[in-house]
Amino acid sequence: MSFKYPDLQERQTAAAAARKAMLEKFRTAAADPKLEKRAAERVAINEARKVRMAEREAAKAAQQAELARQAARAAELAAQAQREAAEAEARAAAEKAELEALIEMEKKAERDARYAARKAAKKQRRRGY
Repeated sequence: MSFKYPDLQERQTAAAAARKAMLEKFRTAAADPKLEKRAAERVAINEARKVRMAEREAAKAAQQAELARQAARAAELAAQAQREAAEAEARAAAEKAELEALIEMEKKAERDARYAARKAAKKQRRRGY
């Protein structure tokens, strides 16, 4: 092989040898047990990551369901408190109306008594003449 001008045959032979060497190097690297071990570790890590993600999603869904239950319970308690307050207000209004009716009846009885007393006094004055 000359230094300056290798002929076509020499160049083709050298290229074929280089391709063969690269192919052999790739085959030995692909058959390397360390590479296979690393690939298996990567697959295991990826599977573990998927499992953790699924667990997080399940925990998140459970937490959201719990929050929804708590919100529903709080709404139920608020509605019950509102109903009880409305009932208490209605009872208080009824008691107040009843008390006012009693007061009005007492006032009417007092007016009637005064009216009767006035009538009786008027009658008494007429008899006295």
